[in-house]
Amino acid sequence: MNTVIGDPGKVLAVCVLYSERDSGSKRVTRTAIDKRPVDGAVRVTTAGLSGDYVCDTVNHGGPFKAVYAYQENEARRWESELGRELPPGWFGENLRLDDIATTDAVIGERWQIGTTELEVTGPRTPCATFGRWASEPKWVKRFTQRADTGAYLRVVAEGSVAAGDAVHRIHVPAHGVTVRDLFTGRDPQRLVALLEQQENLAPTVAEKARRQIAGLEARVR
Repeated sequence: MNTVIGDPGKVLAVCVLYSERDSGSKRVTRTAIDKRPVDGAVRVTTAGLSGDYVCDTVNHGGPFKAVYAYQENEARRWESELGRELPPGWFGENLRLDDIATTDAVIGERWQIGTTELEVTGPRTPCATFGRWASEPKWVKRFTQRADTGAYLRVVAEGSVAAGDAVHRIHVPAHGVTVRDLFTGRDPQRLVALLEQQENLAPTVAEKARRQIAGLEARVR
């Protein structure tokens, strides 16, 4: 039996692909960003949620980006700023969560949701497709500056999830580096501990951490 850390969060919605759309890009002409809530339990495998997929397999998907979670409080902040409703799935997320941090979750943190175990792997980097989808001025820049990125997850144990499920934190790494820390690079020295202590880091996360550490070292020379 896993030890639960802190109060549980909650799954507000489970979202999968609704329909492909024109991406507006010449490289990958279609996008699967249009995710919408579904009823009932959804099967989760190491490839992601049943009924969901990505079109841009270079920058999305794969074992370290199998599931994308976004926090309700962060969505509400954007709703207030943009003056419009941003329902579950609008950010391209698979899971809209409440009462648990996503952007401020520790990289390597593990969650038990339903019969599935998930691990926080890193931030979502906004792209031009997301910008076109949002139809908001300078959206990619604004999203980057706010740094409420949400969290990508890998599937440690396959199972199923459903709206209403509790989200239990069952492991939080001692290094303490959060998704936001990595995305913003606000304390590169702490990233040394991430590289030394966190097993099975996503290659893109390890590369980003090394770049930020190298940049710090170059500045202090």
